[in-house]
Amino acid sequence: MQTSMEEGDGRVQAYKIEPSPDDPVPSAPPLWMLFAVFAKLGITSIGNGVNGMLHAELVVSRRWLSEDQFLSGLAVSQALPGVNIANLALWLGYQQRGIAGALAALTAVVLPPAVVIVLIGGSILHLSAVPVIGALLAGLATSAAGLSLSVGYRAARHAYRDIFSGILFLTALVGGIVFHLSAITLVAILAPVGVGIGFVREWHERR
Repeated sequence: MQTSMEEGDGRVQAYKIEPSPDDPVPSAPPLWMLFAVFAKLGITSIGNGVNGMLHAELVVSRRWLSEDQFLSGLAVSQALPGVNIANLALWLGYQQRGIAGALAALTAVVLPPAVVIVLIGGSILHLSAVPVIGALLAGLATSAAGLSLSVGYRAARHAYRDIFSGILFLTALVGGIVFHLSAITLVAILAPVGVGIGFVREWHERR
């Protein structure tokens, strides 16, 4: 929480500013709360919008993580093999409560949604043929895409530090859209370049 002071007519006035994602984060939550929050997000999130909901819940609302911690975890989860949300849950849970937190977060985002799909998945599939329900599901998918884009914009701002990071971003974009290169190929080619640039940048900063 940020605070500011103003002086006028010999008096000092203080007023509060809304918390920023860059403010210091509070202590780690208990395991049961970690499980409950991730389970709620796993059940209520739609498609790729889960990344946006995770950011809003963990960084902006609860302030369990800083902006840099979340975006670093997002980058790692997308670079590693496997399902992005599972990788991200492991990373975020580990940041809070270690191995126990990682297992609690992973279980919470996988098990409750799986139970819901088994119980009502068939009914939703049949209801999607109804025009009104189909339009509702399409609207939810559009909202999820918007949330995903908002997190992508934050990640791009976080990663763009100089002209070299911009070149890497454009190279990955062109490689994926124009040449249809797989994520594994792009990571295998560009990750060593990015790591090398990072080492050179750090070496220059230490000089």
